Parts: sequence; C-alpha cells; structure tokens
Amino acid sequence: MKPIALTGIKPTGRPHIGNYLGMYRPALSLMENYLGMYFVADYHALTSLNDPAMLQSLVYEVAASWLALGLDPEEHIFFRQSDIPEIPEFTWILSCFTSKGLLNRAHAYKAAMDENLALGHDPDEGINAGLFYYPVLMAADILLYGSDVVPVGLDQKQHIEITRDIAEAFNRTYGEVLKVPEGLIQESVMKVPGIDGRKMSKSYDNTIPIFAPEKELRKRVMRIVTDSKRPEDPKDPTNDNLFALLQFFASPERIEEIRQLYVNGGAAYGTLKKELAELILSHFSDAREKFNTLIEDKPYIDKVLMQGAEKAREMGKPYLKAARKATGID
Repeated sequence: MKPIALTGIKPTGRPHIGNYLGMYRPALSLMENYLGMYFVADYHALTSLNDPAMLQSLVYEVAASWLALGLDPEEHIFFRQSDIPEIPEFTWILSCFTSKGLLNRAHAYKAAMDENLALGHDPDEGINAGLFYYPVLMAADILLYGSDVVPVGLDQKQHIEITRDIAEAFNRTYGEVLKVPEGLIQESVMKVPGIDGRKMSKSYDNTIPIFAPEKELRKRVMRIVTDSKRPEDPKDPTNDNLFALLQFFASPERIEEIRQLYVNGGAAYGTLKKELAELILSHFSDAREKFNTLIEDKPYIDKVLMQGAEKAREMGKPYLKAARKATGID
C-alpha cells in the first residue's frame, strides 16, 4: 500500500489562487506516489461560520474545486469531515493527552487574544472553545488514518508540530499506537500575496477566487494595490505584489521581460494587471469548465463524498479501536 498523504480545506470562503498555489497544487502533485486523502473540513468551519446555508454552499464549492482541479475520487479518498463520526470521539481521546499550554501557544488563538488586547477587551472575549481546540481536531483528522505526510503552508506548520506532540505524548503513555506524521512545506509558495499586498486570505477579503465569474475575476485583479509611479519610471520588482503574482503564472522568459520593464522603465501597471487576468483565466480554463458543470450537479458531489467517507471510515476504525484499547475504554 502506498504511504498516505492527507489534506483538508475549510469551506469558509471561495477557493482562491492562494489556496491553489499553497495547498491544492502541492497536495494533488502527490497523487502519483501517495494514497491521497482529501477532505472538506466543515467541522473546522464552525469556529467562524454560523450561516447554515452559506456553509452548505461553500462545501459544494470546495468539493467541486477539488474535483475540477484534478482529484480522482476513484484512485484516492475524497470525503466530507462531518461524515466521519469517529472524528469527534478521537478528538476527545487526543484532547486528554494535549497540554493546555501547547494550545495556548497556537497561532490562531494567540492572534485572536492579541486582537482583543489591542482593542482593550478581555483577552478571551468572543473566542469560542472550538477555536481553542482547533489544533486537536486537526490532529484527529491526521492521526485517525495513519497519515504519513501532510502538505501544508508555512502558516500551518505549527499545527503539524502540535499533532506530532500529541501523538508522541499518547505513545509515551501507551506505546507505539499512533503514527507520527511529517509535514511537507513547498518553499516557493509559502506566501502568496493578496490584492492588498498582505497574505492572500479569506479573512482579509483580498483574494482572487479561482472560479469567480470572468468579469468579477478581472475586477479583482485590477484592484491589486500598486504604487503611484508612472510607466516610464524605474521600479523595484522585489517587493511588488503584482510582480509576485505574475511570477506564479507567466513563463520564465516573460517574467524576465517584465523584470526588465520594472528595472529600466516601461512597466505599466494597468497593462500588466490585464495580462495577469488573462494568464489566470487561461491557466484555469479547463478546470473552470469542469467546475461549472460540477457545481450544477450537487447529487453527484454528494455521492462522491459519501463513497469517500465509507472508505475513510474503514481506514480510520482500526486506529480508533487501537486507541480505545490502549486507554482501556474498549
């Protein structure tokens, strides 16, 4: 059996090119050498999304995106997190081997506290327990199937480290029951800039959605923040977010041409934004066609997800049973 690579994405916003470059593409590139386990992390979304209709809509968008971008549900396992009832039980077992201090240091929780403190609020105001325990749920996602590797962005590296700490704490107590996974980080896509220059993120509303209608996509690209220099002025491409985005989609030869325009003068931001929009539309042309077909066939998506959940449960039950037996519950 091939080693297992596991990846999930939260349905809290439309999939964007930052997701594609930092998560979808690296994860899908592993299909040849790994058994891929891909899932829609709808339990994770509940920490911040409380609109049932919106959640359902985004679950379908994320699922259709996986399939449109090349996931083969016949060769790999594709499922919805909430269709795996073993996950909540396993999360509780793991939480009993997770240091509270470890969770206190989790980036998402610390960021939420820091924001409260900056506003002069109580540090835990508005922070739900789900956000605090988020890393334990993620550990359950990973450890339940004996995952070997987890492709992640730099911002998720800490979650893998926490998962490893939890697995090692459990194994120190009960022996080598759980497989300790490795994180895979693709250096070249650690940070994909958004249209405002910050990291592309749904929470900043600075994304370029992969499958947005063409008119909307072009409009988002034209909103990319640039400086006020004239086309004939020399510019530094090093910290320019438009140039950074072009590097992901233009050919190496074209990138060098654009670099020379920046350095020597002649780079017109408006023209380059239009070029970037065309490059993105061209890059995802086939996938956009598939996505538009899939999103109109939700019964098919449901069928694929349920079939995947059955396979995932069969893989997860032995690990849960082993954990239950080790602890004395079973």
